[in-house]
Amino acid sequence: MDPGFPLSLIPKLTSFPSALLFIQPGLFSKHPGPIIVVAASAASIHVPVRSLNLQAGAVAQGPTKVLTLHQNSNVKEIQKLHAKKFDHLVLGPAAGQGLHDRLQCQGLKALNKTHFPTSYHVSNSRDTISFVTVFAIYGTSQYTHVDGRSSDLVTIGNTSYSKLERSMAILNVFINFIQVSIPQSNIVILTDPASEHSVRRNSVTIFPIQGEYSRDKLMLQRIRSYIAFLEAMFKEHSQRQDHINHYIFTDSDVAMIDDLGQLFYNYPNFDLALTFRNNKEQPLNSGFIAVRGTRDGIRRAKVFLQEVLEVYSSKYMKASRMLGDQLALAWVVKSHPSFDAKRFTRPQAFLEEIRGASVLFLPCAIYNWTPPEGAGQFHGMPLDVKVVHFKGSRKRLMLESWNFFNSSASSDISDMLCLILKSGRTKYDF
Repeated sequence: MDPGFPLSLIPKLTSFPSALLFIQPGLFSKHPGPIIVVAASAASIHVPVRSLNLQAGAVAQGPTKVLTLHQNSNVKEIQKLHAKKFDHLVLGPAAGQGLHDRLQCQGLKALNKTHFPTSYHVSNSRDTISFVTVFAIYGTSQYTHVDGRSSDLVTIGNTSYSKLERSMAILNVFINFIQVSIPQSNIVILTDPASEHSVRRNSVTIFPIQGEYSRDKLMLQRIRSYIAFLEAMFKEHSQRQDHINHYIFTDSDVAMIDDLGQLFYNYPNFDLALTFRNNKEQPLNSGFIAVRGTRDGIRRAKVFLQEVLEVYSSKYMKASRMLGDQLALAWVVKSHPSFDAKRFTRPQAFLEEIRGASVLFLPCAIYNWTPPEGAGQFHGMPLDVKVVHFKGSRKRLMLESWNFFNSSASSDISDMLCLILKSGRTKYDF
């Protein structure tokens, strides 16, 4: 053990029965400060000590080392660790290590690269892609003290954010990833005309759509906004015959990490595309919907989503705040007489005719990868992953990931993906 490490900073070691302590230097060269690793049976949590609140008022100092605590008994302590939402990066073992088709990491360095500069052939060089998301902010005054200072600040890198600012930061990082990975694309933000935000970025368009954007109705409104946007694009299509503009509707808490233009070339016969996973109750995730920008593609996608909206409104209004859209999507698809739901158990893309539309089903493991599912059923991160979705309490991880990628000239997308992969099932404070 390194005698220079201040053991006085370690709180209540008696809460870890049968703990074995040892020091391993230089595991994470990216972190200038020490890292603490708590390993409970098969689980490990790696925490930069400089950001870890070891005790009330304690400040961690010391050399770059790793402290590892192994314990096998105190189940309640393990459950508390898994249930806690953290206000700093918490990293552990990367799922999928040793599998040839999964990202391999040594610390925060990728041993095999997931992305290389590539070019693909498109059927028409004038084709473009627009990423479409729904975003609205209200009541900005509630996030400010009477003295004008923002309340509830969180810090990522060298920047502190209020609640309002972190929402805008997530939207901006969403745009950043698109402009890095697909620089020739456009971004469209569907929003309430009364929403209190403005985005002034190149290739970004604000598209106001009247509706109910309250938190309780946001998922329902999102489908309505998609339909209204497609109606507008269908009318506009007849006025611009010179090129095709494809659409990818996504949540704003996603990172596009590969050029998705090849999707429309590699699969030339679909009208709209959905992402699926092996989940009996919720096999479809609504956070990624691609629509071919032909006149027929737009029309058929609009009709399909109108059916989803009708099912949502008639069967799943109790889930209007969350998941109702995904339940309605699954109902529309699985109720089709010829559809075989067993296909959701195999992570392979397939095409199916549903309600008059040619629907392409894409595996979430590649087109809608998430940290918890990556640590679970996805068995790590496939080398060809294209979209990372920071669902639930992982918005901090999205901002931390961009900060990591953007702050180091020696880091690339693959190294950043190691950081995301090693976060695994960790939940954060926002």
